[in-house]
Amino acid sequence: MHSTNLLLEEPIRMVSILEPSKPNFFPAMTKIVGTLGPKSRSVEAISACLKAGMSVARFDFSWGDAAYHQETLENLKIAIKATKKLCAVMLDTVGPELQVVNKSEVTISLEENESVVLTPHKGQEASSKLLPINFSGLAKAVKPGATIFVGQYLFTGSETTSVWLEVSEVQGDDVVCVIKNSATLAGSLFTLHCSQIHIDMPTLSDEDKDVMKKWGAPNKIDFLSLSYTRHAEDVRQAREFLSKLGDLSQTLIFAKIENVEGLNHFDEILEEADGIILSRGNLGIDLPPEKVFLFQKSALHKCNMAGKPAVVTRVVDSMTDNLRPTRAEATDVANAVLDGSDAILLGAETLRGLYPVETISTVGRICAEAEKVFNQDLYFKRTVKYVGEPMTHLESIASSAVRAAIKVKASVIICFTSSGRAARLIAKYRPTMPVLSVVIPRLKTNQLKWSFTGAFEARQSLIVRGLFPMLADPRHPVS
Repeated sequence: MHSTNLLLEEPIRMVSILEPSKPNFFPAMTKIVGTLGPKSRSVEAISACLKAGMSVARFDFSWGDAAYHQETLENLKIAIKATKKLCAVMLDTVGPELQVVNKSEVTISLEENESVVLTPHKGQEASSKLLPINFSGLAKAVKPGATIFVGQYLFTGSETTSVWLEVSEVQGDDVVCVIKNSATLAGSLFTLHCSQIHIDMPTLSDEDKDVMKKWGAPNKIDFLSLSYTRHAEDVRQAREFLSKLGDLSQTLIFAKIENVEGLNHFDEILEEADGIILSRGNLGIDLPPEKVFLFQKSALHKCNMAGKPAVVTRVVDSMTDNLRPTRAEATDVANAVLDGSDAILLGAETLRGLYPVETISTVGRICAEAEKVFNQDLYFKRTVKYVGEPMTHLESIASSAVRAAIKVKASVIICFTSSGRAARLIAKYRPTMPVLSVVIPRLKTNQLKWSFTGAFEARQSLIVRGLFPMLADPRHPVS
């Protein structure tokens, strides 16, 4: 991986840092995915999030039932109509997530150097000595010396709500562990993560399929976030299942890379998926901390060159409880933009955070500032070189359009499209100006009724950096 300088002005004039930012019609080219939950599910809260810059609403099915999420979605629809802000819908699957089951919800205190047993017998009560889990094959998967993490907010880095365990021995179906740090666990479910260990569970569980069929299909979801994607076959199986659900045949699949297994098969996953989500929370546990940034830069480069959207997670965790991000987090957001990310995904910050609207607004402002110093000229040349010759006709037109727009200092690029492919190709070259994707609806029939297409294509542009959609026929609704 070659080092590249992504700053436009060398060196940046220090005085320019103190100059106030000028407001733009499009505040930021980088998109923001917000997870809707307890603190962000009312019509008022969602409306404020949309106005602040959220363009994709994520529904995380690792918690909450379908009825709860349906109520939130209905509020989203009302907010979209009220604000006239378009928003796409992303369904996030649970996947092969291991959990500790604490039915009685008693607070569990774990002390350093003590022992605790992980058992698949979920009927037992959780305690400081025994933690029931939802997977019967753990004893076969781990060996003494293996590392296991358990916690309610496991990937936020909060040491008081997560615990690090080391496997000392395996006794039948039980796994005996030594506690490496004192922690207090509270709640009904805790995530359990085995570092760099293959878990023999299907990527798309029966529960996930049920949710996709009963919730995803009726609501015509735009994106499926496929948790714990480990192989390209995972994506193919998900696509095959979606194709049987009628309206979801157009749903785009974003592979969520969360562990070393997915990292090892990244190239084949990228080829099969429609986009990538870099789940840095889980990766930060599976990888040594000093390696996470290398994966981010390498993966984003590969996504950019393939012209597939890349989404980065876990950038402003501290804003779950605080009004302002840390200095490191603000820099992290900017670096994600300079590395080439299409969107920033906010999880706990908007799901249960105290300041969901302020978080979206703050992240948007940081993205906008980073975009101003993004070296578009270097990026354009690198992308053209990567594509090589001979180019396809569409690729040639897209790259030429961006070159011409930059030469004449155009304010916007307008692209008429029916599938959205041409607009995404233009956005692939990261023009300095917004790309207005005018989607032309197409009339189709299945011999029973006539219908318009175009709504999916318009909404699915909302996760691509610099791409802003609208329908050529305003009579055709996109929400």
